[in-house]
Amino acid sequence: MGKGNEVPLLRQREIEAKVIAPLIRAFAAEIGEERARLVAKEAMKKISRAQGEAVAAKFGGGLESLKNNCISAWHSGGELEIEEKKDDEREYSFNVTRCAYAELYEKLGCRELGAVISCSRDFAFLDGFDRGLELTRTKTLMEGGDCCDFCYKKK
Repeated sequence: MGKGNEVPLLRQREIEAKVIAPLIRAFAAEIGEERARLVAKEAMKKISRAQGEAVAAKFGGGLESLKNNCISAWHSGGELEIEEKKDDEREYSFNVTRCAYAELYEKLGCRELGAVISCSRDFAFLDGFDRGLELTRTKTLMEGGDCCDFCYKKK
């Protein structure tokens, strides 16, 4: 979502994962796996909601803006392979059939934390970006699904 000197999103996620995954594991050893993941997930949501607000302030909200300024950027470098299902003024839905983010977490040995570090951001980002939109997703590649089934709709 922007040009210039920004670090590509996949690289950002790699840098983050190299710090966040060991922290989650260290906290899990102290406070338990479930609690550590919950705390990390809530922190990631807070960060993502703020990012959504910042992107909306820059580009404006709405489904078209989300599609053109966010979703397109998330897979502009081939990070995601998608199959569009529906694209109209009320809904944009697609399946992600390949996810370089899941592949990255696998390579880093922290795929089990990928949903916490990455996938948990999606709903919170949208909440910050435009509360007039909703996201439905029932499965992810990260968690063993055959695809990630995204459906963004106007409320």
